[in-house]
Amino acid sequence: QVNLVESGGGLVQAGDSLRLSCVTSGQAFGSFDVGWFRQAPGKGREHLASFRQDGSPPHYSDPVKGRFTISKDNRLSTVYLQMDNLEPEDTATYYCGARLWTLGTFDFWGQGTQVTVSS
Repeated sequence: QVNLVESGGGLVQAGDSLRLSCVTSGQAFGSFDVGWFRQAPGKGREHLASFRQDGSPPHYSDPVKGRFTISKDNRLSTVYLQMDNLEPEDTATYYCGARLWTLGTFDFWGQGTQVTVSS
């Protein structure tokens, strides 16, 4: 069981930045894959960026490459998503997700944090 609690969302203007935080608990940090996803109204959940438990470099999905940066603090068991140059199309609920096995599905989710970008 991995518990995830997101924070840091809000209402910003296009071009602004936000940093989301995801505090994890329940399993030793680093023993599971963890990443950020988002879901816009009427759309499916979309992978943004994630860390694998094998310590390989983070993986980014194309829509956010060069604008979003995932990072982590092992001491705080926390994963961050730095979002720069936000666009109205980034408006969504942002979720932190985790999976115990790299070949498995992301089964553990936080409650989500809302990000709204106005034009």
